[in-house]
Parts: sequence; C-alpha cells; structure tokens
Amino acid sequence: MSSGVRIRALRGASEAELQGLADVLIDCVSGGASVSFMWPLARDRALAFWRSVVDGAARGERVLLVAEDGSDIVGTVQLVLAQPDNQPHRADLAKMLVHRRMRQRGIGEALMHAAEAAAREAGKTLLVLDTASAEAERLYARTGWHKSGVIPDYALLPHGGLCDTVFYYRRLGAGDA
Repeated sequence: MSSGVRIRALRGASEAELQGLADVLIDCVSGGASVSFMWPLARDRALAFWRSVVDGAARGERVLLVAEDGSDIVGTVQLVLAQPDNQPHRADLAKMLVHRRMRQRGIGEALMHAAEAAAREAGKTLLVLDTASAEAERLYARTGWHKSGVIPDYALLPHGGLCDTVFYYRRLGAGDA
C-alpha cells in the first residue's frame, strides 16, 4: 500500500471528513461506478448520504472505514452489521470506493482486510457483497472472495444503461474457506 496511507474507523465525522467522503463518492460516480447514485451527483445529496452512514456507525449498525493519505480521505468501505434476526452471523460489505487518482496503490486491498478484521471482531462469520465493476472483481478474487452468481441488468450505470451485478461471499474463521 502507498506509504502514508492509513485506515481507520469513523464513529462520528467532522464537516471536513464528510466533505472528503463526498469527494470520493462523487469522483467514483463520475467515473462510472454503479454504487446506487446517478450522474451528476449533487454534493448535498452525497453529504446527506454520508451523514446517514455516520449516524448508522454511531448507533453500531455499521462500521465505516476510511483510507487517508495525510489528512485527505482517499477511500472508504462499509461493513453493515445490522441484519435480520435469522442472520446474526452475517454482514454486508458495501460502498468500496477508492478515489480514481489513488487506485492501483493497494488501498482497496487494505480496506478489504480492515473490513474483514472488523467483521471478525464483531463476531461475523460470513460476508457478502455485490459489484458491477470488473476492476473490483479482480480485487475480490485476489483477496479470497467467492463468486456466487450474476444477475443481468440489475442496476443502471451512473451515466445510463443497464449493468449486470455479480454477488460474492467470504467465510471468516476456520481457515477462511
């Protein structure tokens, strides 16, 4: 990973941290990432999203991890801990985002490892995620995730057009099989 980049959990966020998270989200959506938002993504909408995420982290419903290069947030991922009563062993990995100018530096992989460590700490034994990114698929395969299936035309790309979504899972503990 790029020297000087650190990963940490946010349980609350300053205005500067919210702005940094919004910058990463807006950059990724602008670059075509299918992460629930359409382009153009207004800053106030991005900020409202992150305020909601931070509120969930403060309540213990999710873990919000950020990658920082100095004081700048350059990546993020969430671990959604709050699950239905019959799935207390599971968490969802969501919104794995790395600013385009910081890609290919090991930040995504570091965020994945930190999310898996947070899941273990929370007593989770199964993680799931979905993606519409071939670049992300390479990362998930490299870090031990297993593809479970593809749903065609699942979502819209931010600039328009349907895209397939690929689902992955990863078991934690007992050899991480």
